[in-house]
Amino acid sequence: MPPEVDGPAAAALAAGRMQRFAADLLGAAGALVEASGPETLDVLAPPPVQEALGVPELSRLGFGVRVASGAHRVGLEADWLERFARLLGGRGRAARCVLTPSFRPPADPERALAHALPLENATYRLLEAASAWTYLLFFEFRFTAIADEKREGLLRLALNSATGALIDDPPALEPVSPDPPPGPPLDPSRDLPAVEDRARLLALLSRALPPRLDAALAPFLEGLNRRLGRDQDRLHGFHNDLHREAARRLGALPEADPARRREEARIAAIVREYQARLEDLARQYALNVALAWTQTLEVVLPVHRLTVQLRRRKADRMLRLDWNPLTRRLDPPPCEWSRARAPPRLVCDEALHLLCPAGLAPCAACGRPFCRACHEAACPKCTAPVTAPPTLPLARAPALH
Repeated sequence: MPPEVDGPAAAALAAGRMQRFAADLLGAAGALVEASGPETLDVLAPPPVQEALGVPELSRLGFGVRVASGAHRVGLEADWLERFARLLGGRGRAARCVLTPSFRPPADPERALAHALPLENATYRLLEAASAWTYLLFFEFRFTAIADEKREGLLRLALNSATGALIDDPPALEPVSPDPPPGPPLDPSRDLPAVEDRARLLALLSRALPPRLDAALAPFLEGLNRRLGRDQDRLHGFHNDLHREAARRLGALPEADPARRREEARIAAIVREYQARLEDLARQYALNVALAWTQTLEVVLPVHRLTVQLRRRKADRMLRLDWNPLTRRLDPPPCEWSRARAPPRLVCDEALHLLCPAGLAPCAACGRPFCRACHEAACPKCTAPVTAPPTLPLARAPALH
């Protein structure tokens, strides 16, 4: 693993990567590109490239901290990222590949199961472990949060189509060995699961994204609330002093003194101004979050599949878990109601759904625990409505191959 770098060395490394990316992208778009210096590109751009990047036909791009006179400075600022996005268009938003990494399955599947399947009210039994194929769907989303400050970031998520497992922050794909996986030879065209139905996929992601977006924005929201509280305290202190002083003067005046009306009007004006300034603060700190689905990658991958019998009282259910060669662990099953990722898992009595504690919590009206995956609309005993997990609309998305 290369050593970590920081300071000027990190800036130079980022500039070099951006320069290589820009040169490749411009060349693919039909521009003539020539490196005229260690951190400079001379570009002869056709009209579509000129329009997308906002540059003249002949231009010079600089990627370092200091750029030559007359050169456009290019960096990781949102402005240039948006220009490159216009030039990319729909290219690179969806792709498919087949990986055949060489890997060894876990030597102790029972121990791997104990880590991936922490059950509090049920038991399980390992029935079989065998080689298999699966689809891994990698998704990348870009979020932008704007209040008094702006925060941008990426959410990366992967879905195992065979088991329904969600993988948070999946590893970046790297070149892998062409050696076949261990075990009997498999035919991807025959042994692969069915491709995920688009409507079901959108519904799953729309429910899985909110808790993960909340987690990604948590540090930003903490700072936002801290700054809002500080400004509210400062505003309250200033107007409270004015109000107290006006009230003191009012209390010192006799009842028949005409100056009382002036002080009463001043107090009312202070209250109105305080309320107006609070509303200004609310608008200033109002949070707007935008989420864009930027990329989908469909990966055909060999896995080591465990077939598990789930037991709860007298009922049982078959469950499949895949040992993933990319993460080198079992893909943990999500809550089948909220798609939350945090353990532990509880099992319902009716369909043996795997749930987070909130998915099997007591009804707020009658106090009876019930499965939210079995009864999504209302409590089966008292018919009190169920508060559904938050969802995000995902109508516009890159098409899958």
